[in-house]
Amino acid sequence: MTDRGGPFVVADIGGTTLRIGHVTAGDPVVRGVRRVATEGLARYPDAPVAELQQRVLGQLATELAAYLVRSEAAGSRAVGLSFAGPTTVDGVALAAPTIWGEGGGSVALNAHLGARLGLPVLTVNDITAAAWRYARAEDDAFCLFTVSSGVGSKVFRRGEVLVDDAGFGGELGHWRVDWSGTAPPCDCGGRGHLGGIASGRGILRAVRVAARQRPGEFAGSALAASSAGRPEGITNEAVAGAVRRGDSFAVDVLRAALRPLALAVASVFSSIGIRRYIFIGGFAVAVGQPFVDILGDELTELGCFGLTPPQVRAMLMLGAADDDHSLIGVGRMLAAAGADPRLAAEAAHAYVDRW
Repeated sequence: MTDRGGPFVVADIGGTTLRIGHVTAGDPVVRGVRRVATEGLARYPDAPVAELQQRVLGQLATELAAYLVRSEAAGSRAVGLSFAGPTTVDGVALAAPTIWGEGGGSVALNAHLGARLGLPVLTVNDITAAAWRYARAEDDAFCLFTVSSGVGSKVFRRGEVLVDDAGFGGELGHWRVDWSGTAPPCDCGGRGHLGGIASGRGILRAVRVAARQRPGEFAGSALAASSAGRPEGITNEAVAGAVRRGDSFAVDVLRAALRPLALAVASVFSSIGIRRYIFIGGFAVAVGQPFVDILGDELTELGCFGLTPPQVRAMLMLGAADDDHSLIGVGRMLAAAGADPRLAAEAAHAYVDRW
């Protein structure tokens, strides 16, 4: 990959936060990052989808326009937007459960923002963007998982992320793995999806349920002390800390939650032979190496045909301990395409028949 040009203004919008910064080709650091709360579902839980879509569009246009007049962003040739939902090659957002909830029509982000800003705009899925941060060479092959409020995934191979032009692919977070009547809900409106079980939200829910169902074990856990003995007082930060310290109650619940994630990794390996899996996201990074170790236990138990247990464990690794993955990645995509968002989008949306 040859990076060219810049500076580029880059943004990442999720259910909680909109972040905007700028990058220059060859510089791995995002500079001048501004953070504001997303004007979406988290702030206005009772607002209809159509209203939330307009709020988010207006916020993106206003915040990006204000950032573009800052001196350090002067001369920007293009804008890259990382979006928490599936997008088409033309930058149309098809859905955004964590931003504006279930339902709603598609939103032409590239067209709308480009007209408002007077610059070409590249919009890609956030995990697609993040994958570009970790591509070491055009012949590199890996699968990137994010484990935070949800679970996302993308496969990168030969300079492309495996997503078709309509935005399909890399949505293992919405793969149904629990068909029971008590399967936990997912933000998309479904139940029993991987993202509702192995995400930070899903694991926190599972820990609180276990604390109510197994009060004796909970009472002996560090989580009881940190929550004053109240299951509803348990936080993700407390769970991550308890796992790092080897708390048996927290580790046991996490292990059960990661079994479906291990199954997802095994399915990717078995179907297309990917042998590098990178895990990012607030929850995975907060737990740290124990997250990879416990997942490795479960994946070894499942088995990956033809690999020894050490080879299985060697496939798993943590990404960088920051939240700049998508910002850096979308900047790299623009730089590699010479600031041409169309070329960058085509690289982000590989057809299956190119393999």
